[in-house]
Amino acid sequence: MKRLLKVTAMTGLLTLLKMVMGFVIAKVVAVYTGPTGLAMLGQVQGVVAVLNGLINAPAANGIVRFTAEKHAEGYIACSPWWKASIQWILIIAGVTIPVIFLLSDFLAVLLFHDLTLSWVITVTVCVLPLSAMGTLCNSVINGQQNYRRYVGLGMLSAVISAVLMLGMIYYANIKGALLAAALQSALIGLVMLSANLRQPWFKLRYWWGATSITARKSIGNYTLMAITTALTVPVSLILVRNILVEQVGWESTGHWQAVWKISEVYLSVITLALGTYYLPKLASVVGVDSIVKEIHHTVKIIFPVVCIMALGVYLLRDVAIWLLFTEDFNAARDLFAIQLMGDVVKILAWLYAYPMLSRGAAKWFISTEIFFSLNFVFLAYILVKLYGVSGANIAYLVNYSIYFIFVFFNVRKFSA
Repeated sequence: MKRLLKVTAMTGLLTLLKMVMGFVIAKVVAVYTGPTGLAMLGQVQGVVAVLNGLINAPAANGIVRFTAEKHAEGYIACSPWWKASIQWILIIAGVTIPVIFLLSDFLAVLLFHDLTLSWVITVTVCVLPLSAMGTLCNSVINGQQNYRRYVGLGMLSAVISAVLMLGMIYYANIKGALLAAALQSALIGLVMLSANLRQPWFKLRYWWGATSITARKSIGNYTLMAITTALTVPVSLILVRNILVEQVGWESTGHWQAVWKISEVYLSVITLALGTYYLPKLASVVGVDSIVKEIHHTVKIIFPVVCIMALGVYLLRDVAIWLLFTEDFNAARDLFAIQLMGDVVKILAWLYAYPMLSRGAAKWFISTEIFFSLNFVFLAYILVKLYGVSGANIAYLVNYSIYFIFVFFNVRKFSA
């Protein structure tokens, strides 16, 4: 418990800094562009999340797991999985980058209803390799459980990227905001890459060359899971925003996006701690009973924390709107209650779903991600028609409630 709380506190500092930077950026965007600009920014961030999710798929949870399992044996023991990761990244990049280049005009019309914004897609594609290298470095550090370095570099990259983004927004208004969103992950990757070039594990012989079929297959399973998340989660949010735009307009969609952004940022305190401590911990636990015991132990700590955080956000929602946005966003205050209830259920569900990642249960993970992402969009389509913009929040709560019931009763099956 002490280690979890310590890691949560450390990652909390990192998240607090990211939260401040994120809110400063959101405030500047709100002032310069209003609700419409914030909604458009959300669409760009969705595209960035999809593309980065694709290119980063082999570099994330699989590297964390196998580095956590093997690093005590030395870098040579980790090397097969690191090499497999590089090979998968090259394959995905070789397919993704040319395809997105060809589809940039189509995607601009689909997402922004504006052909002239195809350059945003093009810029995002060009900087994908930097994002992948940054994620690789981050995953190795996380897998080694070097939390101080993980948090320190995270803070440094957050500050540098935020300062550059604010400069772009200030000088180029909405176009600067869109460009900043396209470049943010690459800027973070560049900082991570520069900071780790002289690390003993960052040597060519550990990353390049022949590797085993087992390692390629194992990283391949994690790649499929990560690609599924990269496609389903951001795409479902993009589709929900499109539903909102069609049903209630850009301004109300901006209100929903503001609440979603606040929700996303404060929850990152918990999700970062889970990714930093919980995933490596579950990866190192042997036996279904031990895994379930670890989950219940973590729930006792995390559940009260997320409830308190959600209550705090609700009580301070007017202050948050005043501080982070403008008076044009005052209507968003009515969207908080249901959204925050959904947040609590979401984290509770994730605690029971994490063994899918730690055990590499690809079939379970992929099927649930696809089904519940489609279910979210379906529920939003129905409920937005019935309840307006708040229907999207209701869909979020209902979807994660069903997801929690599912993972709670099946946790032993995908932990085996």
